[in-house]
Amino acid sequence: MIITKKHLPRRKFLRGLGATVALPLLDSMIPALTAQELTAAKPVRRLGIVYVPNGIHMNTWTPPEAGREFSLPSSLEPLAHFQDQMLVVTGLSNKMGDAWPGEGAGDHARAAGAYLTGVHPKKTEGADLRAGISIDQIAARVMGRETQLSSLELSLESRESVGSCDPGYACAYANTLSWSSATTPLPMENNPRMVFERLFGGNESTDPEAWRARREEDSSILDAVGDKIARLRGDLGHRDQLKLEEYLEAIRNAERRIQMAESQSDRELPVIEQPAGVPDTFAEHAKIMFDLQLLAYQADLTRVITFMVGHETSQRAYPEIGVPDAHHPLSHHGGSAEKIEKLIRVNRYHTEMFAYYISRLRNTADGDGSLLDHSTILYGSGMSDGNGHNHHNLPTMLVGGGAGTINGGRHINFPREKEIPVTNLFLDMLNKLDVPLDTFGDSTGNLNVLAEA
Repeated sequence: MIITKKHLPRRKFLRGLGATVALPLLDSMIPALTAQELTAAKPVRRLGIVYVPNGIHMNTWTPPEAGREFSLPSSLEPLAHFQDQMLVVTGLSNKMGDAWPGEGAGDHARAAGAYLTGVHPKKTEGADLRAGISIDQIAARVMGRETQLSSLELSLESRESVGSCDPGYACAYANTLSWSSATTPLPMENNPRMVFERLFGGNESTDPEAWRARREEDSSILDAVGDKIARLRGDLGHRDQLKLEEYLEAIRNAERRIQMAESQSDRELPVIEQPAGVPDTFAEHAKIMFDLQLLAYQADLTRVITFMVGHETSQRAYPEIGVPDAHHPLSHHGGSAEKIEKLIRVNRYHTEMFAYYISRLRNTADGDGSLLDHSTILYGSGMSDGNGHNHHNLPTMLVGGGAGTINGGRHINFPREKEIPVTNLFLDMLNKLDVPLDTFGDSTGNLNVLAEA
């Protein structure tokens, strides 16, 4: 980072009719500081949660060795370049996802409903939902004070009920992870256009006609602030100009891809209906949603994002990787070698998409490091073995430096028989994000493993 005497406000926005473009962190936003002040300055910390449904085939997920010298099994191989910033944790449990006496079926609803809350969801198909406030929303209450959006809740599947939901449980339990209170599940947005407009759609503009005209003309939100961008460039040094151009090009690229998806929306759609703006391939949809998350972090529009790759009981098929079967039935493989092999392909495909995101975060500068250096990204599921609806020995991984609070490159394997709640790890994460809590959900104490050597 180059510290200059010029100083732009950190939360600078370029505003035009129907558009509001926040800027990334530029050198010109860092005032001239003494060496002591610079050392004491804290980078912005961010929390990301990436959830995969229906469990994971643990034999191809779990590293065979504990400690630093661990090898990556096939489902984690796509993340090999980031092993130094990976903390794989096995042996933790989502005990609140287990059935209570008399409840019977409903493991998928309970897996998602309990995962980030640490609270056993109430069995109901009505409006009297009950779980608990989720860790992302606890973090958002504190971290969101400094940002335009307190949090983002995203998914790759429609917020509407798709396929079957667990008997006796409202679909809301399986379709979200985020709860702002014990009785308020938050819907997750899967349409990139809606996410884009929420990030850049001019929250403080008052001319809806300008917004509609821009959409009809297929013009960019950057056109609305073009004159302000031109003036800003004249005040920036060469390094800041390069940063600005990279950021603006990323916005243009995301917008172009959304427009292309919208122009193709009259094509025949798969069985699962998609709104205009949703790409018709899983990979393109996943990548553009990850890119929008990166832009939200880069412009400091939010510091908390929760993302479901799929809802529990997801019926998505993956013909592009030779898996025409629906995901949920595959997870109930019954020991079939053919089905297990396809399930492993799906698990690895999800990890490949996640590796794309992690690569983008690592390659995006943020102050004296990268977005990945200053982020804590959780990747996991509320089940381990989907075939047996097992809520124990969860697949759990943290990636990122946590702004110096996470020491990666390790596999920590807790004894499964102890059934340590995953909420103990979440408690550690919140504390490292300067959101201190003594207890959360069904937690029994801190693990204190994030910064260990």
